[in-house]
Amino acid sequence: MVGVGVRGPLALAGAALAGCGVLLVVDPNRPGSWLPPCPLYALTGIQCPACGSTRMVHALLHGDVVAAWQFNAVMLVAGLPLLVWLWARWFRAARAGTPTPRVSPKVGVPVVALAATWMLARNLVA
Repeated sequence: MVGVGVRGPLALAGAALAGCGVLLVVDPNRPGSWLPPCPLYALTGIQCPACGSTRMVHALLHGDVVAAWQFNAVMLVAGLPLLVWLWARWFRAARAGTPTPRVSPKVGVPVVALAATWMLARNLVA
């Protein structure tokens, strides 16, 4: 039986797996795809730091690392490992019945700086 504390992390993992299942069969690159575009990009034409992540995951699930890199290199190299690390911390804390530890400014500040730099760079170069 699954402990009450780990239901949240397991539910999120299940939702992520379901999303990956959708991306195995739905191509977000196709015109008219029912997957929603980035709201910021749709409204302003400005790419957020995560823009291209749906297409990146689709490419990864189909074994195309080069295309994944082209869709969003920073999310591929830094974002996905960070998300896995954050989820693992949450899961371990939930399993132990302790509060999820806060993210240290030593991690948070560089992450925010990287996201801001990536957003600026990809919009100024494009």
